[in-house]
Order: sequence, then structure tokens, then C-alpha cells
Amino acid sequence: MKPILVILAAGIGNRYGGLKQMDQVGPSGETIVDYAIYDAGRAGFGKVVFVIRKSIEKEFHEVFLTPLRSKLDIDYVFQELQNIPEGLSVPAGRIKPWGTSHAVLVSEPKVDGPFAAINADDFYGARAYAVMADFLRNVKADDASFSLVGYKLGTALSEHGTVARGVCEVAEKGLLRTIVERTCIEKTADGARFLNEAGQEVRLTGRETVSMNFWGFTPAFFGFARTEFEAFLKDRGNDLKSELYIPLVVNKLVKNGQASVKVLPSADKWFGVTYREDKPRVMAEIARLVAAGKYPTPLWR
Repeated sequence: MKPILVILAAGIGNRYGGLKQMDQVGPSGETIVDYAIYDAGRAGFGKVVFVIRKSIEKEFHEVFLTPLRSKLDIDYVFQELQNIPEGLSVPAGRIKPWGTSHAVLVSEPKVDGPFAAINADDFYGARAYAVMADFLRNVKADDASFSLVGYKLGTALSEHGTVARGVCEVAEKGLLRTIVERTCIEKTADGARFLNEAGQEVRLTGRETVSMNFWGFTPAFFGFARTEFEAFLKDRGNDLKSELYIPLVVNKLVKNGQASVKVLPSADKWFGVTYREDKPRVMAEIARLVAAGKYPTPLWR
């Protein structure tokens, strides 16, 4: 069975100020998602499942589903605040989605084998899809054997504001020892910094391995994610801005010995659009790759 690609595209994009999932960045009007699907297809992924909000379904059909459905197998699911277990309710005033772990969880009805999960606004590079596809083709569907593509922090920061990154500690044989989601990492002249839970400044060198939310899972992950999401709702569901991030779930699984996570290194250059000011750099990087013959233009012929 060919691995499946799950694209997390339900984010609101407050810092960007619009639907960055659908913003045109390629020389022929391509989006970052177009390049993700192209790279995944040539790496051997067989199906794409989008996680979107109901409110952008029309735009999704126009930009992705209608043009690409004849070229590959595309499906989609909705991530809505109401996608919660019976007996629980959405608190008044809640606007933010429940987070990336919930986004993966709602894709379960469309996923029947090993799969990768990615952000819709990150350009990961062709090599990342190749190493992930190779991992997923060789894992048993019921194993709690997962993976993530690791990048160096210094290459994964924005010049225009703080970013969220899963900071990793990698053990022998490339296995993940810990991962901690840091939501406000700021670039500095000699690396990066963030404030810890006690409000103290923590300095980073920029050489740390970080997760950019390019994960490899088997369907076994859904059971873990469901259990953690229910616990999260009972504990923090009334906090209007709380989110259950994938690294929070994965870190607990690794710590408890319930799963293993292989960190797959990638030599590719990451770039993305956290802020609108990031867009010119993304367009320039893609133009450089097109000029070097890495991608055709237009991408879909």
C-alpha cells in the first residue's frame, strides 16, 4: 500500500492575515501545497487527505480539488470545534481550532494505512518526502513506530517575528528522546531565544534539531491521539486559547515507552509563510529551484 499524505490546512492564519494555504507563491500561480503534493507524488505517496474548515470548502474546491482531482487521489475532512467527544461542549467564545493533534485525529475516517502529516504553509523539500515515504513503506500498519523529519533550528526561523517549533533531543540511532513545543522562539544574531514557563530567557545555538510538523504515523496513532484529546478537553478545554499540539502527545508516548520515533534528517532547505512578510523570500526560493530545473513551470501540465 502506498503511504498517505495528510495536509493540515484548517489553521486560521491570524499572524499572516489571510488564507496562506491558498496564497500564490510559484511563478505560474502555484501554492506551497501544490509543491507539497508534487513532491509527495514523485516520492510514492498514493493519496492526499486535506484537513480543512467548512468555511473554506468553496475556495478549497476551486484552488485544489477541481484542478487536481483528475491527476491524483484527493479527499478531505473538516476540522471543526464541534468535533469533540459526546458529553463535552465547546466553551462560549472559543474561536481557535483545537490544535494539530486534533487535526490529525479528525482525518482518521479517510486514512487506512501509514501516513505523513504536514503543515499546509511549509515548504519541506523533495528529499524530505522521499525519506518519509521510504520509512512509511517499511513500517507495519499496527506498529507504534513513528517518525519525524528533523531540521536545524537556525534554518527554520523567521526574520519577521516569533515562531513555534518542537525542539528535539535525539538519542542514539536517531531515535527521539524528548520533544518540547516552544511557541515563541525569536531569532537572534547568534542563534535564538525564548522564554520558559518561569519567564526566564533561554538561549539556543541554532544547531538544535527541531520538528516542523512533518510527521510519519501509523493508524495506531489515532487511538493515542483520541485518549489525549479527551483528557485535554477535560483539563484545559475551557481555556479559549489552549491547543493540543502533536509534540505534546508524541513526547508523552516516547516518555512512557508507548511508541518510538525515528528522526529522519533532511538536507533540504525549509522555508514557510508564518508572516506575510515571509512571502517574498518564499517566492524567491521557489523561483531559484525552478530556475535550477528542480520543478517545471507551470507545475501541473
